[in-house]
Amino acid sequence: MTTDTTATDAALLQLIWLASPALPVGGFSYSEGMESAVDAGLVHDEASASAWLAAQLQMTLARSDIAVVAQAMVAWRANDEARVAALDAWVLQTRETAELRQQTEQMGRSMIEWLKSIRPDTAARSVSPPTYPVAFALAASESSASARDAAMAFAFGWAENMMQAAIKSVPLGQSAGQRILSRLAADIPAAVDHALSLDDDTRQSFSPMLAILSARHETQYSRLFRS
Repeated sequence: MTTDTTATDAALLQLIWLASPALPVGGFSYSEGMESAVDAGLVHDEASASAWLAAQLQMTLARSDIAVVAQAMVAWRANDEARVAALDAWVLQTRETAELRQQTEQMGRSMIEWLKSIRPDTAARSVSPPTYPVAFALAASESSASARDAAMAFAFGWAENMMQAAIKSVPLGQSAGQRILSRLAADIPAAVDHALSLDDDTRQSFSPMLAILSARHETQYSRLFRS
C-alpha cells in the first residue's frame, strides 16, 4: 500500500534528519565545556551530568542559540539578508573562547557543505558559511516546518550530542545516557517557548562559569573533545 507524502510529513522528516547525530556536521566532537567540568570534578556521575546539561539548556541555549534559530528562520524565509547577517554577527560576538567560536564556525561550514550535496540551491543562498544556528535555520527554512518545531529539533539535536559527550567523558552507561536524554527532552518545550518570547533586547549569552571552563579546556592535559 502506498500513500502520498504530505507537506507535514516532509517537514517532520526534514527536522528529524537535521536533528540526527548522523548528520555530518561534527557535533559529536564537542562537549561544550563538559569535559572540563568533569576534569574539575563538577560533573562526576549521572545526577551531576543531568543537572549540568539541564542548566546549560535553560541558561544558555534557551536564552541565545535557540532564539537565533527561530529568528533566523523567519529572516531566511523573508530573504532579509541584513537580518541574517546581524544574527550571525551576534552569535560570533557571544562566543567567549576560541574553542566555542571554532565550534559554531566549523559546524556552520559543515552544514552548508552538507546542503551543497543535497540542496545546492539552498546552500547557494549563503554567500559565506554562517554560524551553526544560522546555518541550521537556513536548512530548516526550506520546509513548511514552523519556527517552533525547528527550534525543538535544534534543541533535541544538541541534547543528543551532549548526552553522548557525557557518556564518554564521565563516563556513563547507555541507560544513564537515556535517562539524561529523557530529562532534557522533557525540559525542551519550555526552553523553546522561552526562546521564542525573546527579541533582540532580551536575547542574551552570559555564562561565565562555562566560559572559564571552556578556556581551561584549551590547555587541558588530556582531551577527548574539541571543546
